Amino acid sequence: MRAPHDHPVPRLDAVSPASWREAGRRLLAKALGEWCFEDMLKALDNGDGTYRVDLDSGITYQFSATPGAFGWLRVEPGSVTRTGTGMLGNSIAEPAWDPQRFLLDAVGSLGTDASTAATYFTELSATQAVDAARIEHGGTPVAALRTLGHAELESHMTGHNLLVANKGRVGFSATDVRAYAPESARPVHLTWLAVHRGLADFRGTPELSEREILHRELDADTRAAFTARLSGAGLDPDGYVWLPAHPWQWDNTLQTLHAADIAQRRIVPLGDSPDAYLPGQSIRTMTNVTTPGRYDVKLPLRILNTLVWRGIPPHCTAGAPVVTQWLRGMLETDPYLTEETRTVFLGEVASATVRHPYLETLPDAPYQYLETLGCIWREPVEARRDATERVRTFASLLHTDTAGDAFVAELVRASGVEPLAWLRRLFDTLLHPVLHVLHRYGLTFNPHGQNTLIGFDENDLPTRLYLKDFVDDVCVSFTDTPERGPEPDGHDHVLPRKHPSVIRQHVMDQIFVGHFRYLAPLCADQLGVPEQEFWRAVRETVLASRRRTPELADRHAAYDLLTEQIPRYGLNRDRIVVTRYGDRALRHALHPNGTLPNPLAAP
Repeated sequence: MRAPHDHPVPRLDAVSPASWREAGRRLLAKALGEWCFEDMLKALDNGDGTYRVDLDSGITYQFSATPGAFGWLRVEPGSVTRTGTGMLGNSIAEPAWDPQRFLLDAVGSLGTDASTAATYFTELSATQAVDAARIEHGGTPVAALRTLGHAELESHMTGHNLLVANKGRVGFSATDVRAYAPESARPVHLTWLAVHRGLADFRGTPELSEREILHRELDADTRAAFTARLSGAGLDPDGYVWLPAHPWQWDNTLQTLHAADIAQRRIVPLGDSPDAYLPGQSIRTMTNVTTPGRYDVKLPLRILNTLVWRGIPPHCTAGAPVVTQWLRGMLETDPYLTEETRTVFLGEVASATVRHPYLETLPDAPYQYLETLGCIWREPVEARRDATERVRTFASLLHTDTAGDAFVAELVRASGVEPLAWLRRLFDTLLHPVLHVLHRYGLTFNPHGQNTLIGFDENDLPTRLYLKDFVDDVCVSFTDTPERGPEPDGHDHVLPRKHPSVIRQHVMDQIFVGHFRYLAPLCADQLGVPEQEFWRAVRETVLASRRRTPELADRHAAYDLLTEQIPRYGLNRDRIVVTRYGDRALRHALHPNGTLPNPLAAP
């Protein structure tokens, strides 16, 4: 088997037409399903298991699909046909495999403008290129993935489930994708910088000083070499905050946007990290694979991917350690979380914040220019897992290899446990801690498939939950909740107060709509667990969580997950129709578009 760090991504000119078309068939089916699900297009039921979408352009797409939870249609990729009017006026149906053509056919029906459609076209094309390269290479069978560690497994994943153009990466060249994208699995050496204390600020949890971070992250020889570089230039090493930057960011953004600071020695390049890192699916979070016990590093990248520019806001870097310490003091003293479920909270324990000295004074400056330099150090999985434990992202359970075999089915088979019993174990492992934190503390962490990790024992049975990415995604109810104790002041940007129904929606959208919606049909197809049984078991876990805490009945009602209808938040619609590609001063909030039937509601 090929080594984990050595699975090549072919150049686009090495991808065969057959692989390009197969990637297109899959992406077209996903676009049809998701855009109809978000009510961007209308799917008309033909009554025979087929559906059609009639577009304003006069083109009709017809396909076979299986109805799923929340009103979703799971489109069969090989079934799609496109019907247009030929030169003689007659209708001609042909097999359809081209998502780019579909986008242009659908522009009028989607209600977007030409500029947005053209930019989205590039994201769609970039996504198809990566998917086609994976198909051409053949991928790794799910049986082989079972033995990989957390960082190596990330390189085999295929991106965000909800978003169609999930690997758009606007700003990356094809060479950049091969060098820095997670699927390339190429080790990256970070670029260390010294930033003058007039621009930079270090923060850490109480046990972590700035010096301690440097001693943990850099060996003595490297620290000495970096110190000598500053001293040799006549600069005071202690007058600077040292932090890593992504090499792409240094080359493509920092040397131009911060050229004045570099020229005046307010920013000084120190050299590359001796340790190598692998990027996770978010691209900007790096895991140390040379010395796995060292921290994960979250770094800004000025690329547009999955709806936003992937920088890190200064309020997030500044607030990360204090939010981590507050959560630790509350959650890591809770016996249910620490002793019964053994839930792991991967803290963001230190950070460096760097502001642009000029652009931060510009009113309404686009946020992409204000989030270009900074760092968050996060506890790594490797430092917290048991010796025999394997930790995998929640998202990995949805992965299928090029043969169509699902990773979740491989894990169930390896465990030797009956499929429905294994799934109940998964639901308990995941939902009991999440719902406990929701009901007891009025908190959620936006638990999508990458932020949520599952620890598995030596038999591949789910055993406990890992949660990460607090400062970006933690939300706090505005209701009085004594269990939270004193809350940090001055951090409203990273601890946004929201109505309980909105906080509940994070759980609904990320776990149920964004994950279980896809997991249920996989389990029906490959494990023989009917979707109705799947959702019944999920509902029972929610009810069991309520029975465990009857004293919180009022909060169960406030954060009701079993309501008959839930708001629909469309991520694809937001990009193509609502937000589009205009530069903004702030990241925007999503707004609901209609409602969805909830499969967790009473039968």
